[in-house]
Amino acid sequence: MNVVVLIKRVPDTETRIQIKDGQVVTEGISWIISPYDEYGVEEALRLIEKYTGKVTLLCLGPDDAKETIRKGLALGADEAVHLNDPAFAGGDASTTAKVHAAALKKKQFDLVLAGKQAVDEDNAQVGVRVAELLDLPHVNSVIKLDLSDDKKSAKCLREVDGDRDLAETALPAIITTQQGLNEPRYPSLKGIMGAKKKPIVDWKAADLGLDPATLGAKGAKLEVINIEPPAARPPGKIIPGDAATAAKELVHLLHEEAKVI
Repeated sequence: MNVVVLIKRVPDTETRIQIKDGQVVTEGISWIISPYDEYGVEEALRLIEKYTGKVTLLCLGPDDAKETIRKGLALGADEAVHLNDPAFAGGDASTTAKVHAAALKKKQFDLVLAGKQAVDEDNAQVGVRVAELLDLPHVNSVIKLDLSDDKKSAKCLREVDGDRDLAETALPAIITTQQGLNEPRYPSLKGIMGAKKKPIVDWKAADLGLDPATLGAKGAKLEVINIEPPAARPPGKIIPGDAATAAKELVHLLHEEAKVI
């Protein structure tokens, strides 16, 4: 079977983000595959190990994103498509989904996996939008995935508002992955060395038959005007005295100042 995984290049979650002139400072940032996408990569690899086939990574980003793509190839993916065109820059979820959908139309696949959201913008929209554009079924926030014996359908256990439900879908479908689905592997030395030889194909707007005027910042429905760090939290209080006195004062403060009880 052929599985395509949508991956996004995001700042390392351990990186301290700095903001200057209303924008995130990208110099010095370490970039990684969005953690939710890593669950998708791992699940695709497990499916191929079980059923045989091919795993293709699909990533939209600038030239530097190739380093992140290589990380996915080092895990065991077979090939990658880099959606790399200045026309794609500055887009929102709608234009990103439009480009991904056009790319998927050029690929043969049995299943598409993607993280339920990216950890930088947390939109949780791209997977759903791609499914709508391709008129494919979609199941979100999946924590367990079982394919039927004929690989024409899948049962998906997913988290919904603190509860769980079981959904069944025909394939091909787009399924977004959630923490708990699996434990992503680390790349081996052999995988890292082998990733250098695996193919990465660059596709631009012209390759996808898309009008650059409808993509990226030009086609976006959402414009980010300014980014600000969250307000600094006020310092905490240390309540002196013995346990009984401190507890009494704490209750008083929670009731009179914080007004939470």
